[in-house]
Amino acid sequence: MGASTGIQSMGINRITIGLSVLSGFLLTAAFPGIGWSLAAWVALVFLLAAIRKTSVREGFILGIVTGMAHFATLLYWLVGTMHIYGFLPIWLSGLIFILLVFYLSLYVGAFAALVGYFGSGSLLSLVTIPAFWVCLEYARGLALTGFPWGLVGYSQYEHLNLIQMADTFGVYGVSFVIVLANAVIFFAFLWVKKEKWRGRSVSARNASVSVIGLIVILALAWTYGSARIQSTDALIAAAEKQKISVIQGNISQSVKWDAKFLTDTIVTYVRLSEAAGKDDPDLIVWPETAIPFYFKYNVEWTKMVLAAMGGMNTWFLAGSPSVDFERYADKYYNSAYLVTPDGDIKGRYDKAHLVPFGEYVPMKRWLPFIDHMVAQVGEFKAGRAGGTLAWPPADIGVLICYEIIFPELASELAANHSKILVNITNDAWFGKTSAPYQHFSMAVFRAVENRRALVRAANTGVSGFIDPTGRILEQSSLFTEAAMTREVPVMENPVTFYTRHGDLAVLCCFIWLGIIIILQFSKNKEALCPSN
Repeated sequence: MGASTGIQSMGINRITIGLSVLSGFLLTAAFPGIGWSLAAWVALVFLLAAIRKTSVREGFILGIVTGMAHFATLLYWLVGTMHIYGFLPIWLSGLIFILLVFYLSLYVGAFAALVGYFGSGSLLSLVTIPAFWVCLEYARGLALTGFPWGLVGYSQYEHLNLIQMADTFGVYGVSFVIVLANAVIFFAFLWVKKEKWRGRSVSARNASVSVIGLIVILALAWTYGSARIQSTDALIAAAEKQKISVIQGNISQSVKWDAKFLTDTIVTYVRLSEAAGKDDPDLIVWPETAIPFYFKYNVEWTKMVLAAMGGMNTWFLAGSPSVDFERYADKYYNSAYLVTPDGDIKGRYDKAHLVPFGEYVPMKRWLPFIDHMVAQVGEFKAGRAGGTLAWPPADIGVLICYEIIFPELASELAANHSKILVNITNDAWFGKTSAPYQHFSMAVFRAVENRRALVRAANTGVSGFIDPTGRILEQSSLFTEAAMTREVPVMENPVTFYTRHGDLAVLCCFIWLGIIIILQFSKNKEALCPSN
């Protein structure tokens, strides 16, 4: 294994650029919007083909090309979000978008460079390819506050049998299997076409073993998935049920914070809640910042809302901005309030992972030209991660908007004995794009990873219910009012391997790659300094 010397480089040309762009487009096609989930299983074959005869530097550049094609088409909606709702000039929105896409593309470039340097026709190299990809996906979820949007595993959210492994390996386990399949298909292609990988042939033995190995892995994943669905369904059937309603108010972002429309907003949510009340729910959930003022601080409006809630004889969970007054500086939070059937405030959860440039401005001293994209006065502070709300039938783990894309936040809630996960969000920012569907698809994995039912209330689509197998029971449309009610299982057991140990499988990938890198550099050192 290792970088080969003496190969005739293909270089960067129209063919390699075309293959790289195609790879990026196919990655995007696998996600909601186009929804060709099977495209993920072959998308990276074209990038691997493009770099099979290039230098490491050329491979890095072609990887960036793939990343640019992918992230530009996956995240296109960000330009409109920043311009229309963030009030940024179109040129600045476009510039920020290009910089973000380029930054994300660096991870794909690093993948291509690492595969090019360490790749060979061996089975060891085959396993290294998905390990590199997973480690870089994980790094993207941590660096600069993290942005794990569009991990390749998420593209399979509708394939229930396959994604059950997430209760052990998380979404990264699904990513690993998909990228491994790409590598196996590529190796098989090289053997059939008698092509070389960086100057080295893929033997018939390695090609056949890799194909058989992939088939075995997929069969095991499918068998495991079938067994877990069956056992989880049995637990769901035996579990206590609570009837929960989600309210989708469909309040336009353009008027959401306009005081002239405040009464209309509250009237809309009360009207829809009264309609849901006919189903006699145990809990009614309003979305993120459904209450468009500082709850408790705006006393008269707060009394009006609590009186309306108290008149319905059920529990409420509602999103609202909040403020804590302190001596030196007031602290503002994006919060969720739990309200009793008597109209008393029982508890509050403050969003722990904030949206950079949306709820706070990182490195504000160096970026004075970027203002907040939120309309409220003051910059939000982060709350405490893992805090649950003590609803008497079951502790609730709340994830506000963007928090749903971070697996560790949901697993921490489940580890802290939350029996139901609730995601409240405002996806009106995204407009009529693929973004709300991409956002919703990631919630499926949080349910599977922790074997908890997940309830989602959005200001506008996609609201819905997901059971502990990841099965989507019901979902709303975009830009419509909705009041939906479902019985939800209260799940206390099992506590999954993923809930207990998190991304331990990713740590194993890092250890594996560390060993490979050490062995490679030891080999290179011996080649440069042979013993006498």
